[in-house]
Amino acid sequence: MATVPEARVVLLRVLLAAAAFACAAAAGAAAAAGSSSKVPAIYVFGDSTADVGTNNYLPGSAVPRANFPHNGVDFPTARPTGRFSNGYNGVDFLAMNMGFKRSPPPFLAVANKTNKQVFRGLLGVNFASAGSGVLDTTGSSIIPLSQQVEQFAAVQRNISARVSQGAAGAVLSRSLFLVSTGGNDLFAFFARNSTPSDADKRRFVANLVSLYQNHVKALYVLGARKFAVIDVPPIGCCPYPRSLHPLGACIDVLNELARGFNKGVRDAMRGLGSSCQGLKYSVGSSHAVVQSIMKHPQRLGFKDTTNACCGSGRFNGKSECTPNATLCGNRHEYLFWDLLHPTHAASKVAAAAIYNGSLHFAAPVNFRQLVEDQC
Repeated sequence: MATVPEARVVLLRVLLAAAAFACAAAAGAAAAAGSSSKVPAIYVFGDSTADVGTNNYLPGSAVPRANFPHNGVDFPTARPTGRFSNGYNGVDFLAMNMGFKRSPPPFLAVANKTNKQVFRGLLGVNFASAGSGVLDTTGSSIIPLSQQVEQFAAVQRNISARVSQGAAGAVLSRSLFLVSTGGNDLFAFFARNSTPSDADKRRFVANLVSLYQNHVKALYVLGARKFAVIDVPPIGCCPYPRSLHPLGACIDVLNELARGFNKGVRDAMRGLGSSCQGLKYSVGSSHAVVQSIMKHPQRLGFKDTTNACCGSGRFNGKSECTPNATLCGNRHEYLFWDLLHPTHAASKVAAAAIYNGSLHFAAPVNFRQLVEDQC
């Protein structure tokens, strides 16, 4: 969030939530608090698809960053923020649909703050780190998913220390836990073996999904109950993989890995929904959204679904979006912003489809239905 309500307002919300453990009473408490948001808070976990500036706070030259132009050229302040986008990313748009101004701030931006900043954790925190994955071995000098969960545990302890544990639990159980990760793990696997056997792919994906499930379970133990999961898009069709193909086509192996991982995550979440009392979820399919844009670009307002708007080389996919990179003028007509990430316009379309769309784009319910489920 860009603004922090006064501590007494936040305390009122928490106390109201603590007094309203029943579903209907909890809904009434939120209304009495006068909040315009549809959930008390959003907690975000993941990679560059969800990072809103975490990596700006990490040391070292190996850290993936987007804190320089042309990134952020269409952000409200026309400045780079650490988002791998010309403007907002998908998490920002999902947060807007829930009544927030944009994604909550990065954990590292508020981790060492006290007083009002502690209460800010009650309105949400973004832990996502570009370059990270489900596996601790994916990426370097970044914050893997396991460490992001540990950071949330610190936030949960801070909240419980400032208010009663019951009050904290009531707020967290109604908050949304958004997870967007997995693509970097698949890229790393492909980099090690570009022609894996079917058995290799199955083993890797099964292990990845198992670890993913363990991270979700850890968040559940810490009080999370509503999970909004975003799957992996057809990453083999991004400008960078296309630039590697002799004919400029999509890399099939990467897309097969994405489909296998996505199915595994859907099955895992279904199992957790059955075995973990009170756990509710929705899997939003960025994969289906990107496929729809690529199949019917004109219908959705896009003209270029293969080249990056900002970059260099073949498909503009050979380098990151740097100040010296080639920049397109009609950014709203591009699916891809840089070698791997969507534009502001594509993220807006994806968020709308996942939040309000049919079962094709989010299941077993869409994000709006998950958010509005008060029981």
